[in-house]
Amino acid sequence: MTSTASAEAELPAMIVSVILPCFNEQASIAHTLEVVDAAMATLASYELIVVNDGSLDGSAAVLEAMQPRFPKLRIVTHERNRGYGAALKTGTRRARGEFIAITDADGTYPNERLAELVRLCSDMDMVVGARTGPNVTYSRLRAFPKWFLRLWVSWIARRRVPDINSGMRVFRRDVVTKFFGILPDTFSFTITITLAMLTTSHIVEFVPINYAARVGNSKIKPIRDTARFIKIILRTGVYFAPVRAFMPVLAVIATGMMASLFYDVFILQDLTERSLLLFLAVVNSGMFILIADLIDKRTARL
Repeated sequence: MTSTASAEAELPAMIVSVILPCFNEQASIAHTLEVVDAAMATLASYELIVVNDGSLDGSAAVLEAMQPRFPKLRIVTHERNRGYGAALKTGTRRARGEFIAITDADGTYPNERLAELVRLCSDMDMVVGARTGPNVTYSRLRAFPKWFLRLWVSWIARRRVPDINSGMRVFRRDVVTKFFGILPDTFSFTITITLAMLTTSHIVEFVPINYAARVGNSKIKPIRDTARFIKIILRTGVYFAPVRAFMPVLAVIATGMMASLFYDVFILQDLTERSLLLFLAVVNSGMFILIADLIDKRTARL
């Protein structure tokens, strides 16, 4: 055996890679790193990867100053801001671990519990820190859209989903990389991987956690990002579970057709073009759903 091979054999196997996307988090990144490193120190082997996603504040300087204190820290830099999902994908590609743990750099998640989620994931494909604990600070403006989106995702996934886009989770690297082709570069990364995992029969566990007010300003835009989430849920649902994704739409159209037909027959005593158009919409939608389901079943699953 050569000396190089002997040196490699002596290196501990990398088990967990913690990825922290960072965009303009100068005020919080140092504290977050300290908490995460202390939590992960209870594990046998880990690495910290901070993806500086084109920060325009002093985040880069803070990270550079902290690196000597954290020998397990690796810093990856995007020259321009490419998005939350893009940062996670970059970190995952650079990761050496079998398991990937992700969390935000803004101090909102209870990162002291990260190692707990890692241990739970040893027998699962993904463990999600669901923001349903006793101490959750959340914007009321986002409460109703998230309630509606949770119901829709739960319907498509055929199970209750308490948190569709938590940014604190652990997953198996080899499982998630199979979905890279459909994972977006935006904040929709987490909602997409949640739905993709659940609709392909992977083992996913939700663990209640607390959620604090962030340090600094939120980068979430409620109206824009809710519209984006709806589009992502529809796209991912059609990709993995077309019947479940389209059935509510078909039900709404069919209900409208029945109401119109009832009105025509019992009130107008005539058949109107409205009822005929709604009937055609039901037939066409039903055929579209059947064709989508057939294509889905004939296509190899990820």
